[in-house]
Amino acid sequence: MDHMNTGEIISKRRRALGLTQSQLAKSLNISFQAVSKWENNTTYPDIQMLPRLAAALHTTVDALLGYRSVVTDYDSRYDQEEYYWGLTPNRICYDIMKLLPPVKPYRVLDIGCGEGKDAVFMAKCGYAVTAFDVSEQGIEKAKRLAEHNQVNVRFFKADILDYHPEREYDVIFCSGMLHFIPESRREELCGSLKSHTADMGINALNVFVQKPFITRSFQNPEDEKLRHPWYSGELFGYYHDWLFHTCREEVFDCNSGGVPHRHCMDTLIAQRVCETR
Repeated sequence: MDHMNTGEIISKRRRALGLTQSQLAKSLNISFQAVSKWENNTTYPDIQMLPRLAAALHTTVDALLGYRSVVTDYDSRYDQEEYYWGLTPNRICYDIMKLLPPVKPYRVLDIGCGEGKDAVFMAKCGYAVTAFDVSEQGIEKAKRLAEHNQVNVRFFKADILDYHPEREYDVIFCSGMLHFIPESRREELCGSLKSHTADMGINALNVFVQKPFITRSFQNPEDEKLRHPWYSGELFGYYHDWLFHTCREEVFDCNSGGVPHRHCMDTLIAQRVCETR
């Protein structure tokens, strides 16, 4: 359980969104006194109200009840002025540019874009970028970054487990978040990404890989339940019928979260050739 109770969580989320108690109450068609009682822990929202309240506060029912989730984890990381992952583009962005230089506005989909550094960089280079993330905090910072750099990126909030591409893209890019996909959903996901990639288009993906010689300690045991490392080579197998440009596995040191640790990661940049259509 989170250290805050439900009333404190409601209050924090409401204030983070710039809402008064009256504004939140109006959106839920209830009295502001009801909201006040929730935040003071005098009463609690009934079970039928929880989904509506979560939607109004741009969060999840689990998060309202104090359970940690992917959303609350990343919202807390991004709830600061600085950019948690910095502003330097992922090196994969440069690999993409070598294979598919922006001689025209190729369509890019950035999955799990976080605070938007890679999406904004690609847009500055001339790509037509669509990007989404599950974190409302991340999306808001990404929009500010795009505005600061005077580029247009279609940012929106979505969960990869529920999202289905509505069009084809020339580039589908995803870095550092596919470990939230359960093993039972991975083949289906990769199949969907492949089927929504244009002829000669590129998928550039990386995944954290489990290794017996790498252990990771979690401050909260619930964190481990949210993450599902891949098997070595598993990602490559789903793209066996595509042309590989990059296919590597590497072990590296990391200090995210302020705790030194190591990761093993598989990286794939593969291209759909016309014959596989």
